[in-house]
Amino acid sequence: MERTVPGPVTAPSQPPGAPPAAGRARPRPVPDGTGLLGDLLDGDLLDDDLLDGVPRPREARATAPTATGPRQAALSRLRRVRPRHFLPTPAGTPFTFAYTAVLAVTSLVAALADPALVHTLQQGSSTDVAHLARTPVLVLLASALWIAGGVVSPYAAAFVLVLSALERRIGAARAAGVFLAGHVLATLATEVPVGLAVLAGHLPDSSLHRLDYGISFGVAAAVGALAGLLAPWPRRLLLVPVTGMLLGDLVASRDPMTDWGHLIALAIGVATWPWVRRPRTRA
Repeated sequence: MERTVPGPVTAPSQPPGAPPAAGRARPRPVPDGTGLLGDLLDGDLLDDDLLDGVPRPREARATAPTATGPRQAALSRLRRVRPRHFLPTPAGTPFTFAYTAVLAVTSLVAALADPALVHTLQQGSSTDVAHLARTPVLVLLASALWIAGGVVSPYAAAFVLVLSALERRIGAARAAGVFLAGHVLATLATEVPVGLAVLAGHLPDSSLHRLDYGISFGVAAAVGALAGLLAPWPRRLLLVPVTGMLLGDLVASRDPMTDWGHLIALAIGVATWPWVRRPRTRA
């Protein structure tokens, strides 16, 4: 059932094709699940005040075809979705594209090089307490050059899809800032307590050399930030399952420190909403 807004009886009708009257709110279609993918890609699930500074795919810039209702409009947007919209490109998402190329190279090295050499490289890149105490900047950057589990890891696919979508909305600089904030802050939030626990005698000295590397904290922060650019109902569709999965990992207690780090990184991404929602400045 369509919603209608009754107007004053004496209000004159507006001629066809005329621009909307000043101060009159543009009607928003009621989205349905059919067009979720298209909406995520062309920005129709974003709040109106975000759209002015947010570039859309080329297909979305053309005049939308006339539709008889929200469902037809959603189906039309879904038909415009192409596989390339999910992937980073040099022009559209330069940060994600370059970073993906680097991760592809390190994943190839991890798969083909001598296992002893790979272990040495990853150990030297680990953000354990011992390395953070000696060369914090170096290991914080180097640890983000490897994918724990390789290219078959779910975080590899999430990196490409989520960071590409985020960069298309907020630009390369802010997308990189979100990723690095999640990676760095969640790492420090989980490793510093380990160091303090060792000093207090609650953990053995071997905990100072725990192997810790990967992109998962940055990906979790990017998910949290991307959710802030969506309208309320798709935001819940993204955040609720992801949060439930991370809580399930924490309850399973296979790697509590990493599991806490994922939740912290997700919260960091959510905390960036006021920043990522600012319109992009036009050149």
